Amino acid sequence: MSSTTDPRSIPYGVGLPAPFACRPEQTRGRLYDEADSPTRSPFQRDRDRIIHSAAFRRLQYKTQVFVYHEGENYRTRLTHSLEVSQIARSVSRMLGLNEDLAEALALAHDLGHTPFGHAGEDALEEVLHEFGGFDHNAQSLRIVTRLERRYISFDGLNLTWETLEGLVKHNGPLTGPLAQGKERPLPRAIAEYAELHDLGLDSYASAEAQVASLADDIAYNNHDLDDGLRAGLFSIRDLDDLPLVGPLFHQVRADFPDAEPSLYIHEVVRRMIGIMILDLTEETRRRIAEFRPACADDVRHLGRPLVAFSEEMRANDAALRGFLFTHMYRHFSVNRMTSKGRRVVKELFRLMWAEPECLPPEWHRLTDGEGTPRTARVVGDYIAGMTDLFALDEHRRMFDLQEKP
Repeated sequence: MSSTTDPRSIPYGVGLPAPFACRPEQTRGRLYDEADSPTRSPFQRDRDRIIHSAAFRRLQYKTQVFVYHEGENYRTRLTHSLEVSQIARSVSRMLGLNEDLAEALALAHDLGHTPFGHAGEDALEEVLHEFGGFDHNAQSLRIVTRLERRYISFDGLNLTWETLEGLVKHNGPLTGPLAQGKERPLPRAIAEYAELHDLGLDSYASAEAQVASLADDIAYNNHDLDDGLRAGLFSIRDLDDLPLVGPLFHQVRADFPDAEPSLYIHEVVRRMIGIMILDLTEETRRRIAEFRPACADDVRHLGRPLVAFSEEMRANDAALRGFLFTHMYRHFSVNRMTSKGRRVVKELFRLMWAEPECLPPEWHRLTDGEGTPRTARVVGDYIAGMTDLFALDEHRRMFDLQEKP
């Protein structure tokens, strides 16, 4: 296959495995040895363990943008993760990749998020700064390797090497010359785990992990656009000058002049997702034809992402992200709620760190005294696992003198 090969002629995809796909029979295994399942592949078991975890269930009541009580029709971390997994499976099927691994990574990618979205993460990063800070990707790793307790033989979920690698490296290498954001130190949780189990932090992750990462971009940009319009944070008219989005709304209105306005939104989001998926697969096939990876490790050591949008789509995506940042994520009504979320997280942390005896017994047992680094990390783990609802209720129990403890 030469660099001039028509990407559409690549003889795999839609059920035919690519030579550079991760193969379950070639997995690098798990940290703790386990017998193979007679009915499921290693990556299918990873997916199932993630779905059955307590951390995954809690995503139902964790903020995407809107806090849980602001409306039942807005996305949560759980519905977002399901939407990402659907896109990741579709793209993986088109490219001949392992759908089960891509799905497992899509379902696990937000496990480490705090209550109140990025506001909660920022608050924990601030109060934990002198104790190694807080990073939601690192927290996802802590959850699946340590904090989930469902098995007698080990803590965590004992996922395969390929799933753990993709979980921490889906945005690219974390160390070495190819790492992005070198000014920021490697999150402590990832560094500590890497000493025990080498995840190859200086290389790219598998093609499946790269697909899951860009499926995340497709899902949250399009669905935040949907939620923002329905919440009235901006109007369709505000989108007129936005590349791709504005022309699509004009086209849909021309195609369906008598449709209900709410259906315009559904139709535009549906078309945008399709356009972005098609662009992603075509650009990735172009790169496959150019670089000709022969195995999964070729993808890891390519020196650049194999799975990518075209340059034009990256510009469109950045424009939409910039619009949402200004008109949605920084809208005054969203700011007010995120401000409350930050205060709740900080106040809970400071009280429980100073008075760890206020923690539930199973968490208090893990601490080693008031105001210590170990206690700070335990309190951080406890708060990070809270849902929006539980955090608000816990804050009320701790600070409202009229509330029962």
